[in-house]
Amino acid sequence: ESVLPNYYHPQDGTSVDELIKRALASNQEIIASRLEIDKARARLQQARLRPNPTLEFEQESGRLVGDGGDGQFTVGASLPIEIYGRRSARVSAAQIAIEASEAEVRNRERVLVANVLTNYAEALAALRELDVTERLLDLDLQTARVVQIRVNEGEIAPLELNLLQAEVERLRSRRQLAEGRLQSALTQLKLLTGVPFEDSLRLREQIDVAVLPTLPATKEAAVDIGLRTRPDVALAQLEEQVATAGLRLVRAQSRPDLTAYTRYSQGRSTYDAPTAPFAQRDRSLTFGVAIGLPLFNKNQGAKAEAEIAIKQAQTRREFAERVVRGEILAAYQRYEAASRAVSTLEIGAIPRSTQNVATFREVYAIGEIKITELIAEQRRLLDATRDLTEALTQRYRSQADLSIALGAGAFLPAPK
Repeated sequence: ESVLPNYYHPQDGTSVDELIKRALASNQEIIASRLEIDKARARLQQARLRPNPTLEFEQESGRLVGDGGDGQFTVGASLPIEIYGRRSARVSAAQIAIEASEAEVRNRERVLVANVLTNYAEALAALRELDVTERLLDLDLQTARVVQIRVNEGEIAPLELNLLQAEVERLRSRRQLAEGRLQSALTQLKLLTGVPFEDSLRLREQIDVAVLPTLPATKEAAVDIGLRTRPDVALAQLEEQVATAGLRLVRAQSRPDLTAYTRYSQGRSTYDAPTAPFAQRDRSLTFGVAIGLPLFNKNQGAKAEAEIAIKQAQTRREFAERVVRGEILAAYQRYEAASRAVSTLEIGAIPRSTQNVATFREVYAIGEIKITELIAEQRRLLDATRDLTEALTQRYRSQADLSIALGAGAFLPAPK
């Protein structure tokens, strides 16, 4: 009996879009990485806050040392004043960090989509091999019944039946291997999409009709789109901006600090007069500023580190852009070669080999050829079919790789 319905159904099966949506919604690594955006927003909230004032109280008393009722009470307040654009530099760095976190999450999502598409292509390839093997096996079983009758009637030697039965068992083993590959690919898809391993997962499409988003018309257009939409390129560009903003912040922090303060003092002094002690009350209000002079620590090390970080980010950005060009061009070359191979096999090799097998079966039925010749021709058809499966798989994978190289925007949700 065919096992294909356990893994494929054109209506009730699961499409690749549904698998990707489920993966993006349930993958725990992606869920955890999205929390980095919330952390970056919290850091922005902190960066917008102004410095806290300081409130000081001071009480002087002479009673504890036997100096009569002399004493003084002072209350003061000081407030650091951010100058040289420190606050704006800090806020700008935090805002860029949010964009960098969003780009990093989107790149993680792109990698997850790539893993889903890779395993989906493997499942489709195994599904096609399983389908083709089952059809050939069914034909061989039908032929075996005819051969059995002819052996029973004494028309042919039992050896021919044994040869055909050996071919049937070989096809059964190939079907088992194809089914194992399919089960393994589906298990990986369950892992990526959060589907329980004990649940069944059936595919909705086959690899010869599987559809992916439309590709750009030319390689140049594809490279331009990739450089504009790839999350890892955007992340590299934002890391360069983060490093530049960090240098601005370090330079602002290396300038003099300014703190404004005010104090109110109220004191009581007692003087011994010839007639009687004389008490005097004093009040004063003080204003001033305190300036921290960066004479020794001018953040020299932090500046040097920030400058190196900028060069580092620039190098990574240039490398990321080069990687994008390479991935897109390589995927285009593979896609074009696989498309030509599919066309050659579908138009030339497969129809002719199929017709040859049908002719050999008719000729064998009238006893003009031996069973070994039919088996040999059938194996040539099987080899050609496997070549077509490989070419279809390469075409689908290269098309999927190209979609991923372009940023996987067709599979990812729109940025908020």
